Amino acid sequence: MNIDLPPRLVAVLDGQALPSTVTSSASHGLVRYLDAVGDDSEWFLAQIENTEFAERLIKVFGCSPFVADACQLRPAMLRDLVDSGDLECSYDEQAYRSRLEKLLASATDVAGLHRTLRQFRNREMVRIVWRDFTRQADLWETTGDVTRLAEACIQCTIDFLYPRLCETMGTPVGKESGQPQSLVVLGMGKMGAWELNVSSDIDLIFTFPEAGQTEGGRRQLSNQEFFVKLGQQLIQALDNKTVDGFVFRVDMRLRPYGQSGALALNFDAMEEYYQAQGRDWERYAMIKARVVAGDAEAGRRLMTILRPFTYRKYIDFSAIQSLRDMKALINRELKRQGLEQDIKKGAGGIREVEFIAQAFQLIRGGKDDRFQNPALREILPLLDREGLLPDGVPDQLIRAYEFLRNTEHGIQGYKDQQSQQLPSDGAGRESLAVVMGFESWDAFAAILAEHRDRVHRVFAEIASDPVTQDSEGTDLASTRELWLSGADRTTLAADLADLGFSDPETVADALVGLRDHRSVTGLASGARGRLDAFMPMLIAACAEQPGGGDTLIRVLPFVQGVLRRSAYLVLLIENPEALRQLVHLCGSSRWIAEQIGQFPALLDELLDPRALYTPADRDSMAQDLRQQVLRLSPDDLEAQMEVLRYFRRAHALRITACEVDGALPLMKVSDNLTWLAEVILEHVLNLAWDWMIERHGRPGRASETDPDPGLLVLGYGKLGGIELGHGSDLDLVFIHNANAGIATTGERSVDNATFFMRLGQRIIHMLSTHTLSGALYEVDMRLRPNGNSGMLVASLTAFEKYQHEGAWTWEHQALVRARPVAGNEMIGKAFTAIRERVLRQAREAEQLRDEVLEMRAKMRAHLGSKRTGPDDIEQFHIKQDTGGIVDIEFIVQYFVLLESCNHPDLVVYTDNMRILDAIEGCGLLPPDRVAALQQAYIFFRSLGHRLNLQGEGSTIGAGNDYWQEAKGHRVEVSRIWQEVFGQG
Repeated sequence: MNIDLPPRLVAVLDGQALPSTVTSSASHGLVRYLDAVGDDSEWFLAQIENTEFAERLIKVFGCSPFVADACQLRPAMLRDLVDSGDLECSYDEQAYRSRLEKLLASATDVAGLHRTLRQFRNREMVRIVWRDFTRQADLWETTGDVTRLAEACIQCTIDFLYPRLCETMGTPVGKESGQPQSLVVLGMGKMGAWELNVSSDIDLIFTFPEAGQTEGGRRQLSNQEFFVKLGQQLIQALDNKTVDGFVFRVDMRLRPYGQSGALALNFDAMEEYYQAQGRDWERYAMIKARVVAGDAEAGRRLMTILRPFTYRKYIDFSAIQSLRDMKALINRELKRQGLEQDIKKGAGGIREVEFIAQAFQLIRGGKDDRFQNPALREILPLLDREGLLPDGVPDQLIRAYEFLRNTEHGIQGYKDQQSQQLPSDGAGRESLAVVMGFESWDAFAAILAEHRDRVHRVFAEIASDPVTQDSEGTDLASTRELWLSGADRTTLAADLADLGFSDPETVADALVGLRDHRSVTGLASGARGRLDAFMPMLIAACAEQPGGGDTLIRVLPFVQGVLRRSAYLVLLIENPEALRQLVHLCGSSRWIAEQIGQFPALLDELLDPRALYTPADRDSMAQDLRQQVLRLSPDDLEAQMEVLRYFRRAHALRITACEVDGALPLMKVSDNLTWLAEVILEHVLNLAWDWMIERHGRPGRASETDPDPGLLVLGYGKLGGIELGHGSDLDLVFIHNANAGIATTGERSVDNATFFMRLGQRIIHMLSTHTLSGALYEVDMRLRPNGNSGMLVASLTAFEKYQHEGAWTWEHQALVRARPVAGNEMIGKAFTAIRERVLRQAREAEQLRDEVLEMRAKMRAHLGSKRTGPDDIEQFHIKQDTGGIVDIEFIVQYFVLLESCNHPDLVVYTDNMRILDAIEGCGLLPPDRVAALQQAYIFFRSLGHRLNLQGEGSTIGAGNDYWQEAKGHRVEVSRIWQEVFGQG
């Protein structure tokens, strides 16, 4: 060969200041290409007049002997790529498949299939490497192109082979369905994540829907035999190396049972394997599983079947330990093989970035399907949005990942070899530096080291043991010995006393009771190991708290309840801060301990103290609920109800945490609990309304000018008075504004009255039905017109008529605290006007006084504290007894009913505090009396909250710490009561 480079190319080469090894490689490749071009050299000489093209050509030929060799072997290919414009444009998603289908239309046998596939692959890989090395395509276009190329090759090969195999072996038919069966191909790893590199293996799993037999062929086979044969032919078509090269190296080792397993399994066998034998590393692998070819509809069914194996329903921190175990195996392998320079498996490499993302996917994916996404580029920003990594870290990981993957492409595109090992020779190093845009290997290596250091620091922090030997204090060492020693009660109590526990005998009894309980002694070794790791941490954390013995006893029922769901223990082991919050909150509130014991999923709320102790306003709660139900079908009532129940308990826990921490005063606690109920009621009403509309159409109207019929939800009692407490019932009344004699507009129409009755029933069902997560709220509908004997949903007209003609005085008292809390705003305005008219009607003072006193006497008799004899300890029911909360409420309601005809300000608000302000403003009570009632009201309600949070009732005895203060307020309220009603 004696060919000189054209002067134009020589000039461009000299002007690029490339390393000599790259220049030499480019020159050698171009000379060989010119020799192969022969008579077509004029076309080539015309192209290199374009300086930009000439520079790209030199860079690619100099940095990729693979591209230079491919162009030399098939000289027409480069001209085709240039003339077609394919080197300059991005492909759409269907381009590879549509182009390959046209090429294969002329293939008549398997040899033609193999030849066409390889020539097509070589052409497209030259284009991909060219665009990648010249940065005409970014990383994600490159990986997407390689993935779609692989998908096209797999699908087109199946389309070619399947009918031919059916001709000889018959069509596989499902035993149960009787329907023809098709292959389903799962892409794993980078294939599943649309992230294949430029010289990648493809990890595949072959499966099919049903067992059965083939029909119509020369001989009958089982469906499994058929699909094994099809899989073997597919692998040969892609993987075998011929004179034209290969298409993709196929790796089947991720299939069930690995290399010893059948090449193809049906769906039932797949489900049985993963549920019974699936290992932790297979859960990581399944994160990136995706149907890449074959029967897409059947593939979606399979992924639904396999999803519970990959993603647990709870927050699953066991994934962290699996991560540690997997990384330890990889590290040992790296040291054994000397692969520290491997940018995929080495420290700070591609695998560590993937592991970071996958660990959070396994932890969170069961509860949040946004994490069920195989694409790493979408998961890392999600970690940032959710605050799961420190600010800026996800962005650093993305930039590091892109740099590492581009480096990987530079290595692999060099000679089309599957390698992630940094080159050790000068030519390879200089070529890689040029591809990555650096003037020298040293400059590139310095930036690479920075990225790897950042990645490894993040990975090490996530994968590190939560408590190391160096950081363990004496207490933890002591508590580990205490828990694992198996000591008797006496010895255990002495050890607990040494740790500072008061009443150590009681605590010792509780610990021995747990240790010796059959639910503990029968635990499997893995779960027992988690318990033994957790208990010393819990004991040590409680020992640091005042009243730690009571706290420990409160937490132990939770521990026993999750023994066989020990992932919750792992969550606390992996997150010492969450354990500290658990101990702090359970020490402050028995109610919190009971809630977490009944619903351990609430532990998730302890992971972020910032959110836990930051009160949410009403709009924030509504936005949070919208986000949580965004991905749920409105028709999936079970899922909606579960999300609503968790939402309510999670926000109630946050509100309580703020309360016990002093971040929310009493009135704000009630505000927040009331907002929470309103947000839930609005959502439940909307769901129930849409469900009814879909089945029965919209409620009918008498004429086009009539307003649209709707429903209003009224809150009475504590909800209406914006005074909800923990565990409060909801006193509700439903009102509609529709004409009862008209039917709905749907095919299955019902009259409007029936529509609204069923709507009300569905709302109550969604609120009060007990599921595994309990009830959302207990609902009391007895305050509706005519009580339990009345219509479940009253019309606006009927409601007003009842209030004027049929309601008792106590019902008007209840109306004082009634207000719209959800639903139709126009009906809400009409109700407000009705309420004002009813409350402001003139009343005869003596009769009103007698009726109010009579009702109060009945309530005291039925609901107040009971004393059976003179030796009973004196007691006080802070709500129902004389001088308590209800006396204050009755004073307020009495003034509203008696005086609002003259003082309209009395009916503006529904909460007692602001009505008392209005009573003072109207001159109905002196300021000192109003202040005394307000102070007593706040004190009693605060005391009620404290009692509730400790799991106690509303009655206190003379020995209570607050007895004397309560007694003082009782005396003052009773004195004012006598002044108002003339009765002691």
